[in-house]
Amino acid sequence: MSQRIAVIGLGYIGLPTAAILASHGYQVLGVDVSDKHVDAVNAGQIPFVEPDLGTHVAGAVSRGLLTAQKDTPKADVYIIAVPTPFAEGHQADLSYIDAATDALLPRLEGGELVILESTSPPGATQHLADRITAARPELTTDQAGDPRNVDVAHCPERVLPGRVMVELVENDRIVGGLTPTAAERAKELYASFCHGEIFLTDAVTAEMAKLTENSFRDVNIAFANELSIIAEKVGVDVFELIELANKHPRVNILQPGPGVGGHCIAVDPWFIVSAVPDQARLIRTAREVNDSKPEHVIAQVLAHVEHHPAPVIAALGLAFKPDIDDMRESPALEITRTLAERAPHVTVLAVEPNISELPPRLAERPNVRLAPLDEALQRADVVALLVDHKEFKALDGPGGTAPVVDTRGAWRA
Repeated sequence: MSQRIAVIGLGYIGLPTAAILASHGYQVLGVDVSDKHVDAVNAGQIPFVEPDLGTHVAGAVSRGLLTAQKDTPKADVYIIAVPTPFAEGHQADLSYIDAATDALLPRLEGGELVILESTSPPGATQHLADRITAARPELTTDQAGDPRNVDVAHCPERVLPGRVMVELVENDRIVGGLTPTAAERAKELYASFCHGEIFLTDAVTAEMAKLTENSFRDVNIAFANELSIIAEKVGVDVFELIELANKHPRVNILQPGPGVGGHCIAVDPWFIVSAVPDQARLIRTAREVNDSKPEHVIAQVLAHVEHHPAPVIAALGLAFKPDIDDMRESPALEITRTLAERAPHVTVLAVEPNISELPPRLAERPNVRLAPLDEALQRADVVALLVDHKEFKALDGPGGTAPVVDTRGAWRA
């Protein structure tokens, strides 16, 4: 294939996208500010845990179809897959998108396709296009067919960490173009590897679709998390309660947990709230319920050790979901950090099978140490099961007599 594709951002979405495109014959140039990510890719390796990604990267690199660098190259297609974290007041921070756009500006000649994959608030794709035309007024983004036009589209990712390489191929995609031509060009690219259906719309609808999907899930998780607190107050097992309620043919309650994490569900609903704060009342409340759940878990754990002079807490899991190393917005990480900070007399033994060293936010705490599972369980005065990694679920329970705060229902009798 003759098209050169630059994927800007080699993180949890960008690198799999670059690898799958290269595996389908495109010449792909990955761009990232991190030396670690660039060096890993050029060595045919991966800088984070994701099943099957390593095989795709190694194969593409060995065939000369995937390379990585820090500078943005000349390309026919640019895919921007950079973070969109919070700014003040839960507003979206578009600075990474702006920086990626600024880096490709000098390379544009007209005729390129620029795709924004980063999850974005409504209007972000138009914002990107406006940034192009403001800096390069000789170019356009709304004159399809003009040789000086740059086609701009939004194609939000819709994959689950731990299944990214499968879902990139199998899941349906939504493509929103600033023009119908931009949408069609983006669809043609994704159709080269995506077996799911590809639905075309405008850019703002595509942006809202991704936010809506994750807000829907957040609201449903909030119901389960609120129910878990109510069940505790009335003295019933929430997991049994949900199991029984779900016997109804039209009821499907999700499972509660210690909170909500990850780069999507914990973040995206706030972009809707910040865009229309007076109308997004239910979405805001769901976010507040889920954001408050870690504090409830912290109180449960500390209640078990309040009379110990030098207690040991086993914190099982730091990632935001099972069997990955991704700790973005992880409630387990926040719970572990807060326990160590709020109770400096405790020793926290953090068990996370998918990492080899503590993240900086924990490493700076002198009373936190990364420990093997057997040591943590043996020494613990209380066990907090925060993530149901397969290593933990393989056990019948923690053994011993230490009380357990099981936020996942993994050790129910």
